[in-house]
Amino acid sequence: MNTPTLIASLIMAVLVVLLIAFLIRQMLRGWLHRVQRQADMIGALPPLPDTVSAASVAATKGLYVGTTLVPHWNDKVAAGDLGFRAKAVLTRYPEGIMLQRVGAGPIWIPQESITAIRTERGIAGKALTHDGILAIRWKLPSGTEIDTGFRADNRAEYDRWLEEKA
Repeated sequence: MNTPTLIASLIMAVLVVLLIAFLIRQMLRGWLHRVQRQADMIGALPPLPDTVSAASVAATKGLYVGTTLVPHWNDKVAAGDLGFRAKAVLTRYPEGIMLQRVGAGPIWIPQESITAIRTERGIAGKALTHDGILAIRWKLPSGTEIDTGFRADNRAEYDRWLEEKA
């Protein structure tokens, strides 16, 4: 390789690296802007109860897929730690639903906040061929309505959740 070709290749490599760095920076800025925009809308999550009755639907293991703003199934909530997927266990009590996530705080959904429990084909960028997502629609204390998505390890367990509608 001659010297002018080597210099041109190095300049091109530096330009590509700078372009990639710029694009990554812009994506991070967009994510942070979304978090700031949603922070007031989401507000504080309901506090965990001190005590609960016996479970009305036994623990269901699976994956917390994410939370979206209603009515847009693909407008993912980024505020707090609601935007990160995690292994989880979903349990229903007469007082509400407990979603315990690995590596993130638990989410308590009070019974009076639940407006619907249904299955969906997709939520928050996770799409399946069948109704593989259990979507829980509920209202936050701030008044914002959201859908929380959960994909069970065993989809046959959804029947128990759908029988215990809000």
